[in-house]
Amino acid sequence: MSASLATRRFVAAFLAAGALVGAAALPASADDHRRDRDHRAPHSAIVISDVQYGTAGRDRSDRALNREWVEVENTGRKSVNLRGFTLTDRQGNRYRFGDFRLDGKSTVRVHTGQGRDTRRDVYQDRRHQIWDERDTATLRDNRGNVLDTDSWNGRRHHRNG
Repeated sequence: MSASLATRRFVAAFLAAGALVGAAALPASADDHRRDRDHRAPHSAIVISDVQYGTAGRDRSDRALNREWVEVENTGRKSVNLRGFTLTDRQGNRYRFGDFRLDGKSTVRVHTGQGRDTRRDVYQDRRHQIWDERDTATLRDNRGNVLDTDSWNGRRHHRNG
């Protein structure tokens, strides 16, 4: 009976040690997963889904500025009011959403230039380029919590399609 008791104690100690190692590894795995998702808050249905940054040049027409945009997507099923949500770049330029309801499973493009806001497109009414070929877009909720970030280094260029 002592061999059986010793075996049970060994198995219990082995299982307890395995549980401790597994618990210690969880935060690192979760952190790595968040990093792979481009710093996206794991609970947010509102994300940056696409970016079209500007090209270097002197064309400051609304048409040229409106070819530059950041697309925000609601991946959830329920609509969300984006009032107070912000988009910022590395230089600190900021766009704050007004009273804008983004339906579930839909997107809105935030254009740099001027135009008439619709359900699919809103405009910052700026007269100069915001998104450079090496930049970072950060999306925050109305409390200032970072929901998503997207960085690019001149390698990615999306075209209006």
